[in-house]
Amino acid sequence: MILLLSTYELGRQPFGLASPAAWLREAGFEVRTGDLSRERLAGLPVEDAALVALFLPMHTATRLALPVIDRVRARNPRAVLAAYGVYAPLSAAQLRAHGVHAIVGGEFEADLVELARRVTRGEVPAAVDTAVEGPGQVPRLAFRVPDRSGLPPLSRYASLQMPDGSRRIAGYTEASRGCRHRCRHCPIVPVYNGRFRIVPVEVVMADVAAQVEAGAQHVTFGDPDFFNGPRHAMRVVESLAARFPGLTYDVTIKVEHLLRHRALVPVLRETGCVFVTSAVESVDDAVLGLLRKGHTRADVAAVVGIMRAAGLPLAPTFVAFTPWTTPAGYLDLLTFIAAHDLVESVAPIQLAIRLLLPAGSALLEVPEVAALAGPLDAASLVHPWRHADVRVDALQGRIQALVGRNLHAPRADVFAQVYELAADAAGRGRTRPVPPRPARVTVPYLTEPWYC
Repeated sequence: MILLLSTYELGRQPFGLASPAAWLREAGFEVRTGDLSRERLAGLPVEDAALVALFLPMHTATRLALPVIDRVRARNPRAVLAAYGVYAPLSAAQLRAHGVHAIVGGEFEADLVELARRVTRGEVPAAVDTAVEGPGQVPRLAFRVPDRSGLPPLSRYASLQMPDGSRRIAGYTEASRGCRHRCRHCPIVPVYNGRFRIVPVEVVMADVAAQVEAGAQHVTFGDPDFFNGPRHAMRVVESLAARFPGLTYDVTIKVEHLLRHRALVPVLRETGCVFVTSAVESVDDAVLGLLRKGHTRADVAAVVGIMRAAGLPLAPTFVAFTPWTTPAGYLDLLTFIAAHDLVESVAPIQLAIRLLLPAGSALLEVPEVAALAGPLDAASLVHPWRHADVRVDALQGRIQALVGRNLHAPRADVFAQVYELAADAAGRGRTRPVPPRPARVTVPYLTEPWYC
Protein backbone atom coordinates (compact mmCIF):
# COMPACT_ATOMS: atom_id res chain seq x y z
CA MET A 1 0.00 0.00 0.00
CA ILE A 2 1.17 3.55 -0.79
CA LEU A 3 0.33 6.42 1.56
CA LEU A 4 0.39 9.98 0.20
CA LEU A 5 0.47 12.76 2.80
CA SER A 6 -0.04 16.52 2.68
CA THR A 7 0.66 18.81 5.63
CA TYR A 8 -0.47 22.18 4.27
CA GLU A 9 -1.78 23.41 0.91
CA LEU A 10 -3.28 26.84 1.63
CA GLY A 11 -6.53 25.49 3.03
CA ARG A 12 -7.57 23.74 -0.16
CA GLN A 13 -8.19 20.10 -1.00
CA PRO A 14 -4.72 18.86 -1.97
CA PHE A 15 -4.18 18.67 -5.71
CA GLY A 16 -0.75 17.30 -4.81
CA LEU A 17 -2.41 14.15 -3.46
CA ALA A 18 -5.20 13.81 -6.01
CA SER A 19 -2.94 13.96 -9.08
CA PRO A 20 -0.37 11.28 -8.12
CA ALA A 21 -3.16 9.14 -6.65
CA ALA A 22 -4.70 8.95 -10.14
CA TRP A 23 -1.38 7.88 -11.69
CA LEU A 24 -0.62 5.30 -9.02
CA ARG A 25 -4.09 3.76 -9.05
CA GLU A 26 -4.00 3.56 -12.84
CA ALA A 27 -0.72 1.65 -12.48
CA GLY A 28 -2.45 -0.86 -10.19
CA PHE A 29 -1.29 0.31 -6.76
CA GLU A 30 -3.45 0.55 -3.67
CA VAL A 31 -3.31 4.19 -2.54
CA ARG A 32 -4.42 5.92 0.64
CA THR A 33 -4.27 9.68 1.09
CA GLY A 34 -4.04 11.78 4.21
CA ASP A 35 -4.45 15.55 4.49
CA LEU A 36 -2.92 16.35 7.85
CA SER A 37 -4.42 19.84 7.82
CA ARG A 38 -7.81 18.11 8.18
CA GLU A 39 -6.98 14.59 9.43
CA ARG A 40 -4.84 13.09 12.19
CA LEU A 41 -1.84 10.95 11.37
CA ALA A 42 -2.89 8.61 14.19
CA GLY A 43 -5.96 7.59 12.19
CA LEU A 44 -4.04 6.68 9.02
CA PRO A 45 -2.66 3.19 8.19
CA VAL A 46 1.01 4.13 8.42
CA GLU A 47 2.06 0.64 9.52
CA ASP A 48 0.61 -0.91 6.35
CA ALA A 49 2.45 1.33 3.90
CA ALA A 50 5.42 0.14 1.87
CA LEU A 51 5.93 3.68 0.57
CA VAL A 52 5.02 6.93 2.33
CA ALA A 53 5.35 10.07 0.17
CA LEU A 54 4.88 13.63 1.44
CA PHE A 55 3.87 16.51 -0.80
CA LEU A 56 5.98 19.66 -0.20
CA PRO A 57 4.74 22.53 -2.38
CA MET A 58 5.82 25.37 -0.08
CA HIS A 59 7.97 26.31 2.88
CA THR A 60 5.30 25.96 5.58
CA ALA A 61 4.37 22.50 4.31
CA THR A 62 8.01 21.41 4.49
CA ARG A 63 8.55 22.64 8.03
CA LEU A 64 5.39 20.89 9.17
CA ALA A 65 6.50 17.71 7.40
CA LEU A 66 9.73 17.22 9.36
CA PRO A 67 8.11 16.03 12.64
CA VAL A 68 5.60 14.00 10.61
CA ILE A 69 8.49 12.17 8.92
CA ASP A 70 9.93 11.36 12.34
CA ARG A 71 6.59 9.97 13.56
CA VAL A 72 6.14 7.90 10.40
CA ARG A 73 9.61 6.38 10.81
CA ALA A 74 8.86 5.53 14.43
CA ARG A 75 5.60 3.79 13.49
CA ASN A 76 6.89 2.03 10.39
CA PRO A 77 10.69 1.84 10.15
CA ARG A 78 10.43 -0.51 7.15
CA ALA A 79 8.61 1.98 4.92
CA VAL A 80 10.44 3.78 2.12
CA LEU A 81 10.00 7.53 2.58
CA ALA A 82 9.75 10.01 -0.29
CA ALA A 83 9.27 13.76 -0.55
CA TYR A 84 7.98 15.43 -3.71
CA GLY A 85 7.03 18.90 -4.92
CA VAL A 86 8.91 22.17 -5.44
CA TYR A 87 10.38 22.36 -1.94
CA ALA A 88 11.61 18.75 -1.83
CA PRO A 89 14.81 19.30 -3.86
CA LEU A 90 15.40 22.66 -2.14
CA SER A 91 15.38 20.92 1.25
CA ALA A 92 16.96 17.62 0.17
CA ALA A 93 19.79 17.59 2.73
CA GLN A 94 17.47 18.27 5.67
CA LEU A 95 14.91 15.73 4.46
CA ARG A 96 17.57 13.05 4.11
CA ALA A 97 18.79 13.83 7.62
CA HIS A 98 15.29 12.89 8.80
CA GLY A 99 15.42 9.58 6.90
CA VAL A 100 13.80 10.42 3.56
CA HIS A 101 15.06 8.07 0.85
CA ALA A 102 13.75 9.64 -2.37
CA ILE A 103 13.53 13.28 -3.47
CA VAL A 104 11.28 14.14 -6.43
CA GLY A 105 10.90 17.64 -7.89
CA GLY A 106 8.13 19.55 -9.62
CA GLU A 107 6.76 17.14 -12.25
CA PHE A 108 6.50 14.23 -9.87
CA GLU A 109 3.77 11.83 -10.95
CA ALA A 110 5.72 9.53 -13.29
CA ASP A 111 8.68 9.38 -10.91
CA LEU A 112 6.38 8.37 -8.04
CA VAL A 113 4.97 5.54 -10.14
CA GLU A 114 8.50 4.35 -10.96
CA LEU A 115 9.49 4.63 -7.30
CA ALA A 116 6.44 2.58 -6.28
CA ARG A 117 7.45 -0.12 -8.76
CA ARG A 118 10.97 -0.22 -7.33
CA VAL A 119 9.64 -0.46 -3.80
CA THR A 120 7.36 -3.33 -4.84
CA ARG A 121 10.41 -5.13 -6.28
CA GLY A 122 12.44 -4.38 -3.17
CA GLU A 123 14.98 -2.39 -5.17
CA VAL A 124 15.23 0.77 -3.05
CA PRO A 125 17.87 0.51 -0.32
CA ALA A 126 18.23 3.29 2.22
CA ALA A 127 19.35 6.78 1.19
CA VAL A 128 19.71 6.38 -2.56
CA ASP A 129 18.30 8.44 -5.38
CA THR A 130 15.40 7.20 -7.44
CA ALA A 131 14.27 7.93 -11.00
CA VAL A 132 14.53 11.67 -10.49
CA GLU A 133 15.90 13.63 -13.42
CA GLY A 134 18.87 15.90 -12.91
CA PRO A 135 18.69 19.55 -11.76
CA GLY A 136 16.95 21.81 -14.24
CA GLN A 137 15.32 18.91 -16.07
CA VAL A 138 11.55 19.10 -16.31
CA PRO A 139 9.87 16.04 -17.85
CA ARG A 140 6.85 16.33 -20.11
CA LEU A 141 4.00 14.29 -18.69
CA ALA A 142 0.77 13.02 -20.20
CA PHE A 143 -1.43 14.43 -17.46
CA ARG A 144 -4.22 12.36 -15.92
CA VAL A 145 -7.43 13.61 -14.36
CA PRO A 146 -6.80 13.88 -10.58
CA ASP A 147 -8.50 11.26 -8.42
CA ARG A 148 -9.97 12.96 -5.34
CA SER A 149 -11.61 9.88 -3.84
CA GLY A 150 -10.66 9.42 -0.21
CA LEU A 151 -9.94 13.10 0.44
CA PRO A 152 -12.03 15.13 2.91
CA PRO A 153 -15.02 16.86 1.27
CA LEU A 154 -14.63 20.33 -0.23
CA SER A 155 -16.93 21.74 2.44
CA ARG A 156 -14.15 21.24 5.00
CA TYR A 157 -11.76 23.53 3.16
CA ALA A 158 -11.41 27.26 2.57
CA SER A 159 -14.37 28.90 0.91
CA LEU A 160 -14.94 32.06 -1.12
CA GLN A 161 -16.26 34.89 1.04
CA MET A 162 -18.53 37.13 -1.03
CA PRO A 163 -19.12 40.82 -0.28
CA ASP A 164 -22.80 40.15 0.48
CA GLY A 165 -21.82 37.85 3.35
CA SER A 166 -22.49 34.59 1.54
CA ARG A 167 -19.87 31.90 1.04
CA ARG A 168 -19.18 29.63 -1.91
CA ILE A 169 -17.60 26.18 -1.65
CA ALA A 170 -14.22 26.35 -3.38
CA GLY A 171 -12.29 23.79 -5.39
CA TYR A 172 -8.82 23.95 -6.87
CA THR A 173 -7.10 22.86 -10.08
CA GLU A 174 -4.13 23.70 -12.30
CA ALA A 175 -4.10 24.59 -15.99
CA SER A 176 -0.30 24.83 -16.14
CA ARG A 177 2.70 24.12 -13.92
CA GLY A 178 6.04 25.83 -13.55
CA CYS A 179 6.80 29.35 -14.77
CA ARG A 180 8.66 30.92 -17.66
CA HIS A 181 10.10 33.68 -15.45
CA ARG A 182 13.08 33.73 -13.08
CA CYS A 183 12.18 35.99 -10.17
CA ARG A 184 15.08 35.76 -7.72
CA HIS A 185 13.02 35.08 -4.61
CA CYS A 186 10.73 32.41 -6.10
CA PRO A 187 11.21 28.73 -5.10
CA ILE A 188 9.82 27.58 -8.45
CA VAL A 189 12.84 28.92 -10.33
CA PRO A 190 15.52 26.47 -9.08
CA VAL A 191 13.25 23.54 -10.00
CA TYR A 192 11.67 24.66 -13.29
CA ASN A 193 14.41 27.05 -14.47
CA GLY A 194 12.10 29.13 -16.67
CA ARG A 195 10.05 26.21 -17.99
CA PHE A 196 6.32 25.60 -17.69
CA ARG A 197 4.02 22.79 -18.70
CA ILE A 198 0.49 23.03 -20.12
CA VAL A 199 -2.27 20.78 -18.78
CA PRO A 200 -4.69 19.84 -21.60
CA VAL A 201 -8.02 21.66 -21.47
CA GLU A 202 -9.98 18.41 -21.38
CA VAL A 203 -8.04 17.24 -18.29
CA VAL A 204 -8.69 20.57 -16.54
CA MET A 205 -12.40 20.44 -17.40
CA ALA A 206 -12.74 16.86 -16.17
CA ASP A 207 -11.14 17.81 -12.85
CA VAL A 208 -13.44 20.82 -12.51
CA ALA A 209 -16.48 18.69 -13.39
CA ALA A 210 -15.65 16.22 -10.62
CA GLN A 211 -15.36 19.05 -8.10
CA VAL A 212 -18.58 20.73 -9.27
CA GLU A 213 -20.32 17.39 -8.78
CA ALA A 214 -18.83 17.33 -5.28
CA GLY A 215 -20.31 20.75 -4.52
CA ALA A 216 -17.77 23.30 -5.78
CA GLN A 217 -19.25 26.70 -6.66
CA HIS A 218 -15.88 28.37 -7.19
CA VAL A 219 -12.49 27.17 -8.46
CA THR A 220 -9.02 28.52 -7.77
CA PHE A 221 -6.53 28.04 -10.60
CA GLY A 222 -3.23 27.49 -8.82
CA ASP A 223 -0.95 28.12 -11.81
CA PRO A 224 2.07 30.21 -10.72
CA ASP A 225 1.09 32.49 -13.61
CA PHE A 226 -2.15 31.91 -15.49
CA PHE A 227 -0.92 34.02 -18.42
CA ASN A 228 2.32 32.11 -19.01
CA GLY A 229 0.36 30.71 -21.94
CA PRO A 230 -2.40 33.28 -22.64
CA ARG A 231 -4.00 31.41 -25.56
CA HIS A 232 -4.25 28.27 -23.46
CA ALA A 233 -5.65 30.32 -20.57
CA MET A 234 -8.39 31.74 -22.79
CA ARG A 235 -9.33 28.27 -24.04
CA VAL A 236 -9.61 27.11 -20.43
CA VAL A 237 -11.81 29.96 -19.18
CA GLU A 238 -14.04 29.97 -22.26
CA SER A 239 -14.57 26.23 -21.88
CA LEU A 240 -15.22 26.73 -18.17
CA ALA A 241 -17.89 29.39 -18.78
CA ALA A 242 -19.59 27.30 -21.47
CA ARG A 243 -19.68 24.08 -19.45
CA PHE A 244 -20.33 25.48 -15.97
CA PRO A 245 -22.47 28.64 -16.12
CA GLY A 246 -22.47 30.42 -12.78
CA LEU A 247 -19.21 28.86 -11.60
CA THR A 248 -16.74 31.53 -10.44
CA TYR A 249 -12.97 31.31 -10.36
CA ASP A 250 -9.79 33.17 -9.44
CA VAL A 251 -6.31 33.17 -10.96
CA THR A 252 -2.77 34.43 -10.32
CA ILE A 253 -1.13 36.66 -12.98
CA LYS A 254 2.08 38.73 -13.02
CA VAL A 255 1.83 42.51 -13.23
CA GLU A 256 3.77 42.54 -16.50
CA HIS A 257 1.38 40.00 -18.03
CA LEU A 258 -1.66 41.99 -16.97
CA LEU A 259 -0.13 44.98 -18.74
CA ARG A 260 0.88 43.05 -21.85
CA HIS A 261 -2.43 41.21 -22.15
CA ARG A 262 -4.73 43.93 -20.85
CA ALA A 263 -7.24 43.17 -23.64
CA LEU A 264 -7.85 39.77 -22.04
CA VAL A 265 -8.75 41.15 -18.60
CA PRO A 266 -12.42 41.85 -19.50
CA VAL A 267 -12.66 38.29 -20.84
CA LEU A 268 -11.64 36.99 -17.42
CA ARG A 269 -14.42 39.01 -15.83
CA GLU A 270 -16.99 37.90 -18.43
CA THR A 271 -16.16 34.22 -17.93
CA GLY A 272 -16.61 34.26 -14.15
CA CYS A 273 -13.33 35.48 -12.64
CA VAL A 274 -14.00 37.31 -9.35
CA PHE A 275 -10.46 38.43 -8.48
CA VAL A 276 -6.88 38.18 -9.71
CA THR A 277 -3.96 37.63 -7.36
CA SER A 278 -0.71 39.28 -8.39
CA ALA A 279 2.67 39.07 -6.67
CA VAL A 280 3.39 42.79 -6.57
CA GLU A 281 5.97 42.23 -3.79
CA SER A 282 7.08 45.88 -3.54
CA VAL A 283 6.47 49.37 -4.92
CA ASP A 284 10.14 50.33 -4.58
CA ASP A 285 11.73 50.17 -8.03
CA ALA A 286 15.17 49.34 -6.63
CA VAL A 287 13.80 46.36 -4.69
CA LEU A 288 11.76 45.20 -7.67
CA GLY A 289 14.93 45.25 -9.76
CA LEU A 290 16.85 43.20 -7.22
CA LEU A 291 14.00 40.66 -7.12
CA ARG A 292 13.87 40.60 -10.95
CA LYS A 293 10.11 41.04 -10.87
CA GLY A 294 9.84 42.52 -14.35
CA HIS A 295 7.62 45.44 -13.35
CA THR A 296 7.87 48.88 -11.78
CA ARG A 297 5.87 50.96 -9.33
CA ALA A 298 4.29 52.78 -12.27
CA ASP A 299 3.32 49.44 -13.80
CA VAL A 300 1.52 48.46 -10.60
CA ALA A 301 -0.44 51.71 -10.63
CA ALA A 302 -1.33 51.15 -14.29
CA VAL A 303 -2.55 47.62 -13.59
CA VAL A 304 -4.72 48.87 -10.72
CA GLY A 305 -6.40 51.16 -13.26
CA ILE A 306 -6.77 48.38 -15.84
CA MET A 307 -8.38 46.06 -13.33
CA ARG A 308 -10.66 48.76 -11.95
CA ALA A 309 -11.83 49.69 -15.45
CA ALA A 310 -12.69 46.04 -16.07
CA GLY A 311 -14.55 45.77 -12.75
CA LEU A 312 -12.23 42.94 -11.63
CA PRO A 313 -10.60 43.20 -8.18
CA LEU A 314 -6.84 42.91 -7.90
CA ALA A 315 -5.51 41.03 -4.83
CA PRO A 316 -1.85 42.08 -4.45
CA THR A 317 0.63 40.06 -2.43
CA PHE A 318 3.84 41.49 -1.00
CA VAL A 319 7.22 40.67 0.46
CA ALA A 320 6.99 43.66 2.74
CA PHE A 321 10.21 43.14 4.71
CA THR A 322 13.48 42.65 2.85
CA PRO A 323 17.09 43.61 3.55
CA TRP A 324 16.37 46.83 1.59
CA THR A 325 13.21 47.85 3.47
CA THR A 326 13.42 51.09 5.43
CA PRO A 327 10.85 52.48 7.88
CA ALA A 328 10.09 55.27 5.41
CA GLY A 329 9.88 52.80 2.52
CA TYR A 330 7.47 50.56 4.41
CA LEU A 331 5.28 53.55 5.22
CA ASP A 332 5.39 54.46 1.53
CA LEU A 333 4.08 50.98 0.67
CA LEU A 334 1.13 51.46 3.02
CA THR A 335 0.46 54.92 1.60
CA PHE A 336 0.43 53.45 -1.92
CA ILE A 337 -2.05 50.75 -0.85
CA ALA A 338 -4.39 53.30 0.72
CA ALA A 339 -4.11 55.84 -2.09
CA HIS A 340 -4.99 53.20 -4.69
CA ASP A 341 -8.06 51.89 -2.81
CA LEU A 342 -6.42 48.51 -2.14
CA VAL A 343 -6.86 48.27 1.63
CA GLU A 344 -9.75 45.80 1.40
CA SER A 345 -7.91 43.83 -1.30
CA VAL A 346 -4.80 43.08 0.77
CA ALA A 347 -4.91 40.28 3.35
CA PRO A 348 -3.32 41.70 6.54
CA ILE A 349 -0.77 38.87 6.67
CA GLN A 350 0.73 40.36 3.49
CA LEU A 351 1.76 43.43 5.48
CA ALA A 352 3.95 41.25 7.73
CA ILE A 353 5.63 38.91 5.22
CA ARG A 354 9.40 38.68 5.65
CA LEU A 355 11.68 37.54 2.83
CA LEU A 356 12.52 33.84 3.02
CA LEU A 357 15.93 32.59 1.92
CA PRO A 358 15.57 28.83 1.42
CA ALA A 359 18.42 26.63 0.26
CA GLY A 360 19.26 27.39 -3.35
CA SER A 361 17.67 30.86 -3.35
CA ALA A 362 18.99 32.98 -6.22
CA LEU A 363 18.98 35.95 -3.84
CA LEU A 364 22.03 34.46 -2.13
CA GLU A 365 23.92 35.50 -5.28
CA VAL A 366 23.34 39.16 -4.32
CA PRO A 367 26.40 40.24 -2.27
CA GLU A 368 24.36 42.32 0.16
CA VAL A 369 22.07 39.38 0.90
CA ALA A 370 24.91 36.89 1.14
CA ALA A 371 26.61 39.14 3.70
CA LEU A 372 23.48 39.24 5.88
CA ALA A 373 22.44 35.58 5.58
CA GLY A 374 23.50 33.04 8.15
CA PRO A 375 24.08 29.32 7.57
CA LEU A 376 21.01 27.28 6.64
CA ASP A 377 19.00 26.53 9.78
CA ALA A 378 17.92 22.88 9.84
CA ALA A 379 14.76 23.60 11.84
CA SER A 380 13.41 26.64 9.96
CA LEU A 381 14.79 25.50 6.56
CA VAL A 382 15.98 29.01 5.70
CA HIS A 383 19.11 31.10 5.90
CA PRO A 384 18.21 33.47 8.76
CA TRP A 385 19.00 37.12 8.26
CA ARG A 386 18.89 40.30 10.30
CA HIS A 387 18.27 43.73 8.91
CA ALA A 388 21.09 46.23 9.22
CA ASP A 389 18.57 48.63 10.82
CA VAL A 390 17.21 47.07 14.02
CA ARG A 391 14.10 49.26 13.75
CA VAL A 392 12.97 47.33 10.68
CA ASP A 393 13.14 43.91 12.34
CA ALA A 394 11.40 45.32 15.42
CA LEU A 395 8.63 46.79 13.25
CA GLN A 396 8.15 43.49 11.42
CA GLY A 397 7.83 41.66 14.72
CA ARG A 398 5.23 44.12 16.04
CA ILE A 399 3.18 43.94 12.86
CA GLN A 400 3.29 40.15 12.73
CA ALA A 401 2.06 40.01 16.33
CA LEU A 402 -0.67 42.56 15.59
CA VAL A 403 -1.92 40.59 12.57
CA GLY A 404 -1.84 37.36 14.58
CA ARG A 405 -4.05 38.89 17.27
CA ASN A 406 -6.57 40.19 14.73
CA LEU A 407 -7.12 37.29 12.34
CA HIS A 408 -10.84 37.97 12.06
CA ALA A 409 -10.85 41.75 12.40
CA PRO A 410 -11.93 43.98 9.48
CA ARG A 411 -9.05 44.57 7.09
CA ALA A 412 -9.39 48.35 7.26
CA ASP A 413 -9.10 48.31 11.06
CA VAL A 414 -5.94 46.18 10.98
CA PHE A 415 -4.47 48.33 8.23
CA ALA A 416 -5.01 51.50 10.29
CA GLN A 417 -3.18 49.97 13.25
CA VAL A 418 -0.32 48.80 11.03
CA TYR A 419 -0.06 52.29 9.55
CA GLU A 420 0.20 53.84 13.01
CA LEU A 421 3.04 51.47 13.94
CA ALA A 422 4.84 52.19 10.68
CA ALA A 423 4.44 55.95 11.01
CA ASP A 424 5.83 55.80 14.53
CA ALA A 425 8.84 53.74 13.36
CA ALA A 426 9.47 56.26 10.58
CA GLY A 427 9.45 59.16 13.05
CA ARG A 428 6.11 60.55 11.90
CA GLY A 429 4.27 59.99 15.19
CA ARG A 430 1.19 57.75 15.29
CA THR A 431 -0.23 59.20 12.10
CA ARG A 432 -3.51 57.86 10.76
CA PRO A 433 -3.40 56.46 7.22
CA VAL A 434 -4.34 58.29 4.07
CA PRO A 435 -8.15 57.98 4.00
CA PRO A 436 -9.02 55.52 1.21
CA ARG A 437 -11.62 56.61 -1.30
CA PRO A 438 -14.80 54.53 -1.35
CA ALA A 439 -14.08 51.21 -3.08
CA ARG A 440 -15.46 51.10 -6.61
CA VAL A 441 -15.41 47.32 -6.84
CA THR A 442 -16.51 44.63 -4.45
CA VAL A 443 -13.75 42.44 -3.04
CA PRO A 444 -14.41 38.72 -2.57
CA TYR A 445 -11.63 36.69 -0.97
CA LEU A 446 -10.75 33.14 0.06
CA THR A 447 -11.08 32.45 3.76
CA GLU A 448 -7.56 30.97 3.99
CA PRO A 449 -5.09 33.87 3.62
CA TRP A 450 -2.35 33.54 1.04
CA TYR A 451 0.78 32.44 2.82
CA CYS A 452 3.94 30.52 1.86
